[in-house]
Amino acid sequence: MYGAHTDNSLRGDYSRAKADFTVDQRDHAYSEADHALWRRLYTRQAQLLQSCACREFRDGLARMDAADGVPELESVNARLEPVSGWRLVAVPGFIPDEQFFRHLAARRFPVTVWLRKPEEFDYLVEPDIFHDFFGHVPMFFDSRFADYAQRYGEQALRLLERGALPLLARLYWYTVEFGLIDGDEGLRVYGAGILSSGGETPYAIESADPVRPRFELARCMRTEYRIDSFQKTYFVVRSLDELADVMTRDLSSLVDILQAQPTLAAGRLYAGDEAVPPRSGQLAA
Repeated sequence: MYGAHTDNSLRGDYSRAKADFTVDQRDHAYSEADHALWRRLYTRQAQLLQSCACREFRDGLARMDAADGVPELESVNARLEPVSGWRLVAVPGFIPDEQFFRHLAARRFPVTVWLRKPEEFDYLVEPDIFHDFFGHVPMFFDSRFADYAQRYGEQALRLLERGALPLLARLYWYTVEFGLIDGDEGLRVYGAGILSSGGETPYAIESADPVRPRFELARCMRTEYRIDSFQKTYFVVRSLDELADVMTRDLSSLVDILQAQPTLAAGRLYAGDEAVPPRSGQLAA
């Protein structure tokens, strides 16, 4: 996810980054240990997600053919671009918000080049190539999600100067990173932050602990989120068509209204919410 600026505290080599913060993935060498770690991560998540991820994610994952080792982004672009018009671009890590939005608006998705260490198998602070690639890229094979992401980038560029970043960040967080969908397969995951996490995947759809209101744009953009633990709130769309429709409207007037309203705490249901129950076979809270 975007939202941090490059500084000395961030992981990644920014010395070779271009003006748009892209780098050449070929400058980052992956060891056999890296490829072995990738295979472990991939195998664990792919098995888990057969029963938890939405159909669109599973279909996209199969089309990527990236189980054997850290992927070459250009080889995946050869499969992705003809389908959705999106390309993957390599970046050293977090990039500034404006540059991130510019990439999305141009149908380019930034993918971090470095891979986590073995001791970070289950958790790391900054997103690595496994999170960015495995968690995000399969959804870009779906035209509805792909259009949503591009339109989000276009609107974010326009609204950034109006101080709308907190509202925009919450919308991205609760859809692209931590979104759930309740379609013909029942409650499933489409958000990358969940899909790349072994622990949060079953928790998000089976635990009785978090609340799961039906997605409503203003409610979503006002709701605070957690960066240090599993989420307390997950917003649930009925379909990816519903998600895509969100970005067909101009958000300017809504942003003006929401900037004058207080934020809403995570982990609570509010008047007007339609709560979605956890999937049967729920985990203990």
